[in-house]
Amino acid sequence: MLWIAVDAMGGDHAPGPVVAGALAALRHFDLGIALVGPADVVKQQIARHDDVDSRRVRVIDAQDVVGMDESPLMAMRRKPRASIKVAAEAVASADAAALVSAGHTGATVMAAHAAFGMLPGVDRPALAAAVPTRERRAILLDVGASVECRPQHLLQFAVMGRLYARAAFGIESPRVGLLSIGEEATKGNELTREAHRLLASSPVAFIGNVEARDVYSGIADVIVCDGFTGNIVLKAGEGLVEMIEAELSSTITTRVGSLLMRRALRQFRRRVDYSEYGGAPLLGVKAVTIVAHGRSNAKAIRNAVAMAYRFAADRFVERVAHDIGAAAAVRS
Repeated sequence: MLWIAVDAMGGDHAPGPVVAGALAALRHFDLGIALVGPADVVKQQIARHDDVDSRRVRVIDAQDVVGMDESPLMAMRRKPRASIKVAAEAVASADAAALVSAGHTGATVMAAHAAFGMLPGVDRPALAAAVPTRERRAILLDVGASVECRPQHLLQFAVMGRLYARAAFGIESPRVGLLSIGEEATKGNELTREAHRLLASSPVAFIGNVEARDVYSGIADVIVCDGFTGNIVLKAGEGLVEMIEAELSSTITTRVGSLLMRRALRQFRRRVDYSEYGGAPLLGVKAVTIVAHGRSNAKAIRNAVAMAYRFAADRFVERVAHDIGAAAAVRS
């Protein structure tokens, strides 16, 4: 049985929705859950659920928590028993096969990097977010793990994102785009211009530069950028979705009241709801790590655990390592 280590204290609403979502995953998958956090607090949350199979649930005590407003570096130094750090160590010691956290992204990245290390040929980790498009989901990376990048890092992101698109969405030959301020190869800053050159000579199916307006168009299956840019794009998209949803709800459902329009709104919500995706895999580290949204509800955590289980069962990290090695061989 595969065990998934879940940071029970990670997230804006932890531990209640985190524990509930993790336990919900037990009903659908043949896995075990290791809930990491203050033992008394976690056990109180577990006790609220009557149908728990105690043989498939462990509690790992970790009395410290990294707050969302803390510096991850300072917090990790001051709190050696922080829940995210202990959860990562459980995976590193083979007590669990994958890590899930909705807590502080910086602390999660730091804990995973320290506990697992990087895959050979990968210099920086990347968070890969699934975004809705007109055709199917696309992958945007990095969205916050590596703020400062070099051109070779974007090439590595492209290789890892391509494999993720294949594994998650069954896309045989994912189209890779480079996020820039114009379609021409000469547009952008020094980072994007040099990354364009590397991608054009790589084995990925590179389609050229992609502008921000095309992120959600479906023109590319994988879109690469540095973590600073990607995080802004992702958060701007979330804000726009929330505004549109509020406007549609007030205008369509209350003023018009059409059953057809209500169904269209529900479909729209499902397409843009981050809880449907579960979380973003942290690509490049040596163990499966899923970073869920800080506002995750029980449904989002359940789907994040499901993603972690599938990736671990499919040996996703080993496949990423193979593809990175193959890309490096072609460049040399």
